[in-house]
Amino acid sequence: MTKTVESLDKLIVVGDRVLVKPKAAAGKTRSGLFLPPGYNEKEEIQTGYVVKVGPGYPIPVLPDEDVEPWKQKSSEKSRYLPLQVKVGDLAIFLQKGAIEIMFHNDRYYIVPQNSILLLEREDYSVE
Repeated sequence: MTKTVESLDKLIVVGDRVLVKPKAAAGKTRSGLFLPPGYNEKEEIQTGYVVKVGPGYPIPVLPDEDVEPWKQKSSEKSRYLPLQVKVGDLAIFLQKGAIEIMFHNDRYYIVPQNSILLLEREDYSVE
């Protein structure tokens, strides 16, 4: 297991995408959220744990009009609007928008954030 975790560190998730390890099919989530009957047969909805998260949606950096000559120019071409998804979340997502990959004999999905329908987070608190 440690070797798999170390090798996952070499993967870089790009943009608004999320790497999800699929969960074994069950009728409900850990906290008791029941999934619709028959979703296993249709396989339109999948569940899995978020393993890695991309940097987010790129937003351009606007150039400063009044640039002082003594300031160092930033080589940064864009910034990112972070995603709502966090590592460790249980994600319920549409399989239609996901891409299935095999990595070290384990199945993963690359899912765009807009295909994620629901997140279950253990340490969620309303602020």
